[in-house]
Amino acid sequence: MRVVRNSGGLAVSVALLACFVGGLGARAAAANLPVSSRWKAGTNYKVLDPAQPTNAPPGKVQVMEFFYLACPFCHALEPHIVAWRKTKPAYVHFVQVPVMWAPLQVSDARLFYTLLALRRDDLIPTAFRTIHRLELAAGGNENVMLGGTKAQTIALQEAFAERHGISGSAFVNAYNSFDVHVELERARQLGTVFQITATPTIIVDGRFKTGPSFFSYHGNESRLASGDRRTIQLINFLAQWVHDHPHA
Repeated sequence: MRVVRNSGGLAVSVALLACFVGGLGARAAAANLPVSSRWKAGTNYKVLDPAQPTNAPPGKVQVMEFFYLACPFCHALEPHIVAWRKTKPAYVHFVQVPVMWAPLQVSDARLFYTLLALRRDDLIPTAFRTIHRLELAAGGNENVMLGGTKAQTIALQEAFAERHGISGSAFVNAYNSFDVHVELERARQLGTVFQITATPTIIVDGRFKTGPSFFSYHGNESRLASGDRRTIQLINFLAQWVHDHPHA
C-alpha cells in the first residue's frame, strides 16, 4: 500500500466539482447499509459521510480506482482488476483516476491521460508493466519515468510512446493539450474530495471506500495476495448491493 499524508481538506470549488458530477446533486450517506457476515463496515470498508455524487450513467454503479502507474501495490492489484473487468456485471461502470500527490504521481497521471487522449488506452497495461520492470531493475526506485526536469520527463515518456507506434509530435501535442490539463485538474479534485491517502483505493458508488490495505493476512496467502483477491470480492458485493437497492 502506498500511503501519503494529505493536509488538504474537503473544500473544493463548486464550479470545478461540477465538471465531475455533471450537475447531479450531492447525496447524504445512506442510512440503510449492506449487511453481511463476511464484510464489516469500518473494517473491510469505510462508509463515506457525506456520500459523494457520481457521473455514472443511469442504472450503472460506479467503481472508481485511485492509483498511479509506478505504484507497486497498484501493479499487484492490476491483474485482478483486468480479470474482473472481463467478467464484471454489466451494471458496473469502472473508471481509473490517478492520484496527484507529488511530481512522480503527476508525471504518471500525465502519461495516463495522454495515452487516453491519443486513444491508446491499450498501452496503459504496457506502461504499468514497463515501469514496474524498470523499478525492479533500479532496486525499487519508482522515479524511473520521472526526469530531473519537465523536459527530461517528457523525453522519457515520449521515448516510451515512440517505441509503441506513437509519433513524438503527436505525443507532445496531446501531453500539452487542454483536454489533458482538464483531466489532471479533475483527478486532483477527486483525490481531495475522497481524501485519498493510499493506493490502490477503491470507491464504490461514491459512498464506500476500500482496497487491499483494508484486509489483513488470511489463510495460506500473503497479505498482499489475500487483500487483492478479497478486494475484488468486496467490490462485487458492494456494487451488487447498490444495484439492488437503488433508493437506499
